[in-house]
Amino acid sequence: MEVYALLVWLDLLCFKSLQQQASVELGRLNLEEVNPHLRGGRVENHIGKAPPGHPTEIRTSISPSSAVELNTTTALANYATEAANSQDDELLSLAKEEKNMYNEKIKALNSELLDVLVPVEPLDGCTEIILEISAGVGGQEAMLFARELFDMYCAYIVNKAWVMQIAEQVLSDLGGLRHASLFVSGSQVYQHLKHEAGVHRVQRIPSTEKSGRVHTSTVTVATLPQPTMLSLIFEVILKDKDLRIETKRSSGAGGQHVNTTDSAVRIVHLPTGIVVESQVDRSQIKNREFALQRLKTKIYQNQLDKQMAETQAKRKMQVGSSLRSEKIRTYNYNQDRITDHRIGNTVHNLKSFLLGEEGLDTLIRQLLIVERRDRLLQAITCIDTVKGT
Repeated sequence: MEVYALLVWLDLLCFKSLQQQASVELGRLNLEEVNPHLRGGRVENHIGKAPPGHPTEIRTSISPSSAVELNTTTALANYATEAANSQDDELLSLAKEEKNMYNEKIKALNSELLDVLVPVEPLDGCTEIILEISAGVGGQEAMLFARELFDMYCAYIVNKAWVMQIAEQVLSDLGGLRHASLFVSGSQVYQHLKHEAGVHRVQRIPSTEKSGRVHTSTVTVATLPQPTMLSLIFEVILKDKDLRIETKRSSGAGGQHVNTTDSAVRIVHLPTGIVVESQVDRSQIKNREFALQRLKTKIYQNQLDKQMAETQAKRKMQVGSSLRSEKIRTYNYNQDRITDHRIGNTVHNLKSFLLGEEGLDTLIRQLLIVERRDRLLQAITCIDTVKGT
């Protein structure tokens, strides 16, 4: 049903007026890539009907009215664009207003149709994650920027009305952040934050730099789905014989209690070598619970990574796709810009972006649109690959 719906929708999109506009905006399908995969006559013969050879239980899930509305709206946007060249001030003002309205409607309709066509990723419905932020290359400067990213994500989480709990936070002597882990829960939390995982690069002149040289530092971010969701896909049982649990005195802020009790917990998973620590709470029992939860998440993530690597390898053989670059985003302070290297998009106003508000949310939504577009194009190519074998 999904394949049939996909092919029907692609034919519906292939109207001349839409084709002229389709590749203009980010997230819109580039029909030059899609056109070789289209088959003539499918729309006229099969809208709302069962495909030949399939009984009535298999029907397209595409609403024909949505596709027609998309085509009509695009045509109106084209007329508004032409009218925008008029010398009549009143007509010019009206044309600009209508053009913006129609373009917004086109975006909404494209998103609606993509939602129907692109298969849902199993983990996109995950409502609980662990968000980890760690200073990378760059010493104290990397730690200072890690703290800024930590504050940005905390603000974003609050703005999205999600719930968070700090599981671990290790600060540096200068107020930077060595490492932090957050438990975050809320609607679509993994779907929105999964593309933040990777290496974030910062380019700026450190406050301690006397010669004015620009330094480059890195911070790594990990977005780990919680076992409650991953257990639907994988099953992992922690055995006592596979664990080495150690206790020690906590380090960092916390008063006299930190130095007098063995409240910090360190767990080593012997089969995989994964090590987790927790010292966020004064209670050893609580820290043990936090550490075990993080360990489960990391083990699940290992299994998920293996599965994704296998899937990527198979997909690469079929459609020639490649893995994304490790460096996902650059924050350049001298140029006041943020560049996401995966989609080639640059935005300005770093101060506003780091507040975790509209700038970050807009970029995240653009990444989701591009992801759906890429998955759709991969699905089309896979269909033709299968048919050609």
